[in-house]
Amino acid sequence: MPTYALEWNAIEAVALKKLQFLLAHSSSTLPTPHSLLPIPFFIKLYRYSSVPMFSRDRLAKSPAFIRVGIFLVTLLLGWLPFAAVLRVMVQDANLLNILAMSLLFVEFLVLLRFWGRRIYRQSAVFSSYGLGMSRQQQLDLMQGLAIGLISLFILFWVQAGLGWVAWRSPSPHLPRFFLEGALTGFGVGFAEELIFRGWLLQELEQDYTAKTALWINSFAFAILHFLKPLDEVWQLLPQIGGLWLLGLILVWAKWATQGRLGLPIGLHAGLVWGFYLINVGEWVDYTQQVPEWVTGIDRNPLAGIMGLLVLSGLAIAFRGRAQQQKMW
Repeated sequence: MPTYALEWNAIEAVALKKLQFLLAHSSSTLPTPHSLLPIPFFIKLYRYSSVPMFSRDRLAKSPAFIRVGIFLVTLLLGWLPFAAVLRVMVQDANLLNILAMSLLFVEFLVLLRFWGRRIYRQSAVFSSYGLGMSRQQQLDLMQGLAIGLISLFILFWVQAGLGWVAWRSPSPHLPRFFLEGALTGFGVGFAEELIFRGWLLQELEQDYTAKTALWINSFAFAILHFLKPLDEVWQLLPQIGGLWLLGLILVWAKWATQGRLGLPIGLHAGLVWGFYLINVGEWVDYTQQVPEWVTGIDRNPLAGIMGLLVLSGLAIAFRGRAQQQKMW
């Protein structure tokens, strides 16, 4: 038997023994071994990618929807068993959501590194998706952050000048909201940009023209925000146009900087951070002088005419910058 097969047989045996030990010493309310079968499957995926019979070249050259589908199924098979355990052990719904989504993203990072190295034979996986620590990347990040924050506050200053909203005194909890908003903004910005403008966009660009990849990516970005209970979907539906337009802007922002993710991450983080400060920090009151579809349904600028006008301005600017780079 070849050395690599012996090595992975040993690794798989140790992993399964540890799993059996954990199950034997855990509460009886935890999932049964049958519900944890995806774990051995996840181990075998890497094992089989190391042997000659697995055609990595064939997978790398398969259609985009097959590659994306295999990636997502593998990701879910590795995540669901742990999510089931968390569901049993964690009672608080908010904490459960944070832990489950954090675990999913960590597994995404692990799988993405494996995917780049084993399927595409990339030596610098994350750099190939637009991440890096160059000085220009840092400048892009700061520029995007400034544009996002300034754009959002200009929107509310204009609305205050028109009498549609009124500024309130800052909350005594402002430092906490400031920190929470920063963590939320950078967390959401980094995760969603690496997923949508990093991994997914690159997969699409391998098979389609830039225009087709742009439309599919922005549409997927908008639609996947609606993976929620049905009552929440109906509540969020007015935001779909804003999400789609934001998806376009973020792709153009990446193309405008020669494929770097710093600018879209900063822009995304700035918008989320600013909205967190205004919404959670309760910095404004709506005067009800105009219908809410003007200022934003449920106080969300993505679902209002004014918010769409600001996004349209950003779209025109970033589309022009992307065209200058001959990426569009």
